[in-house]
Amino acid sequence: MDKQIPNKLFFKIGEVCEITDTQPYVLRYWESEFAALAPAKNSSGQRIYRRKDIETVLRIKQLLYDEGFTIAGAKKRLEVELGGRGQTPAAMASLPETEVANVIEDDESVAQQVKELRDVLLEVRSELRGMLTLLEKGGRKGN
Repeated sequence: MDKQIPNKLFFKIGEVCEITDTQPYVLRYWESEFAALAPAKNSSGQRIYRRKDIETVLRIKQLLYDEGFTIAGAKKRLEVELGGRGQTPAAMASLPETEVANVIEDDESVAQQVKELRDVLLEVRSELRGMLTLLEKGGRKGN
């Protein structure tokens, strides 16, 4: 954990591997095991990590390799340490607008991006519901 985390907003998986001295397949596995580790994906599907994600990776690595925890034990310890603050993207999408800024307190611009993304997703959901209604109406006419 000697390496400094560069002062950037986002990191690709290769950069995270270099900073944390882990392999990509290890990071992907940890993502499936630890709810607190949920990097976003860009439009081409690449994982985009934030500083908080890298800190989580470093803590998971410390728990597993240095302190000898099992995966299950590390999960429990991390949940206790984070005190329920490790929000997954799905959990964040369900938060009311007023709480989005509380979840991402580190960076106001990130909080604004999350709010804008949430608004877009709500609009998409509304449009999809409208399409479903039209399809259901069309199905009734054909019967």
